[in-house]
Amino acid sequence: MLRTVDADVLIVGAGPVGLVAALDLNSRGVSAIVVEEREFLEPPNVKCNHVASRTMESFRRLGIAAEVRAAGLPHDYPQDVAFRTSLTGRELSRIPIPASGERYTSRTGPDTNWATPEPPHRINQTFLEPILARHAAAASGVTLLNRTKFLSHEQDGSSASAMVSDVDGRNERTLRARYLIGADGGRSAVRKQIGAKLSGDPVLQHVQSTCVRAPELYSLMSADEPRAWGYYTFNARRVGHVYAIDGSETFLVHTYLSPEEAGTEGSVDRDAAIRAILGVDEAFEYDVVSKEDWVARRLLADRFRDRRVFLAGDASHLWVPFAGFGMNAGIADVLDLTWLLGAHLAGWAEEGVLDAYEAERRPITEQVSHFAMDHQRKLARPGLPEALEDDTPEGEAARQAFGTAVRELNEPQFAAAGLNYGYAYHGSPIIAYDGEDAPGYTMGTYVPSTVPGCRAPHFTLADGSSLYDHLSPGYTAVVRRGADVAVLTEEADRRGIPFGVVEVDVVPEVYRHPITLVRQDQTVVWRGGAPDRERAAQLWEKLRGANPG
Repeated sequence: MLRTVDADVLIVGAGPVGLVAALDLNSRGVSAIVVEEREFLEPPNVKCNHVASRTMESFRRLGIAAEVRAAGLPHDYPQDVAFRTSLTGRELSRIPIPASGERYTSRTGPDTNWATPEPPHRINQTFLEPILARHAAAASGVTLLNRTKFLSHEQDGSSASAMVSDVDGRNERTLRARYLIGADGGRSAVRKQIGAKLSGDPVLQHVQSTCVRAPELYSLMSADEPRAWGYYTFNARRVGHVYAIDGSETFLVHTYLSPEEAGTEGSVDRDAAIRAILGVDEAFEYDVVSKEDWVARRLLADRFRDRRVFLAGDASHLWVPFAGFGMNAGIADVLDLTWLLGAHLAGWAEEGVLDAYEAERRPITEQVSHFAMDHQRKLARPGLPEALEDDTPEGEAARQAFGTAVRELNEPQFAAAGLNYGYAYHGSPIIAYDGEDAPGYTMGTYVPSTVPGCRAPHFTLADGSSLYDHLSPGYTAVVRRGADVAVLTEEADRRGIPFGVVEVDVVPEVYRHPITLVRQDQTVVWRGGAPDRERAAQLWEKLRGANPG
């Protein structure tokens, strides 16, 4: 018999992945305890700077998209990416990305024509995480235990327990839940305790990162040039990146070390590197807010689960942190998992449904890790022209050619339609495949498809609302008007499966079948004509994890 539990799910780690897990579980009526060593609202490191479109779509469902989009840079601050010889030097080229205040209306930029109700948003984690934390603290089914250290865990056939203490080592106690999620970062204690191993490419690039406060920096730049969210700088002295954090005085500076400097971060002159990237002399004053040196890697855990214990986010995969891929992939991980947990804990899905988590997410994170690694390797060898900074016709020609090249190389990173929408789940035990292969995708491109395992292509309904706004907590049938879903509805009701129907007169051509069945995370799970009762029963048994065949 199940012993008394303190919550349905115990989450170790209150970064964005752990907090989103708690919020999503709460939306499903599932209670959660979140264990975190930091103080409540203690500022995180200035790491992730980007919330991807698919994450924003999930924030929309959770009711926080508008608040997230209003935070970070000022609403009229361009979210462009500029390529320059230094921050205050010559501009080589630019990727235009609208300011948050124009995100729903602007058609300028490579990601403004995407079929989505929620475009991406550039925001530093220092602004994003407090929003998530405040909502988690206000959620009736979430308990935040800050200043609490995870020590160890055990599990049996009905529950998982964790030994925790205050951060000073006092007040040891045991918390018990039905399931445990390790969202405790790259040094995950949960991962180590379940015996999962990381493998891949342990060293791709050494980087010095410094957050600086420089109120006078913008005054050194031309007033005629629009601001940018991200600056990629290239000169013979240093190659680096600069990200605007608040749009006024705070910047994150990445110094990319050469192969000869690898492993020597402590001996590299940080100040000289920063000045070379910013393009300022010794007289320019700035303050160091924080600094963190790191190594770009491509590492993937050999498993994401041990019975009742699951890994998500950096606990399960680490890679080059381009465009926030790591955080956004971690949020995608955990939303896959919390949907599965919610279905099982609600009673309409069997425990076998949980087998889908690793089967779906691990192959996708491996794919994305290779995209990021390949992109990093291209960036690591930019091949700077000797005349890049020369005030000569040769220098101007070099800047034009190089600017075009780096913009074309990086546009897929900052307008990553493929990474947002192109991946498909292959081999999931709870998807009814029909023999058609999902289209391939690249970092920047994809082909919309209703092949089972793909993201259901977005479209707007006649009343102007998004298809995604009508997805039920379980499954939703997108049907051409007149298609018969009565048997599907009856068999879903018989099993207590949340089931909705979106009936439309006109659907995009990509919806080739009379009925397309979509789960709440926008994944197509089946398509076809009206099934008979036996086929409908078999389908629902598979989708609820009772019939994996």
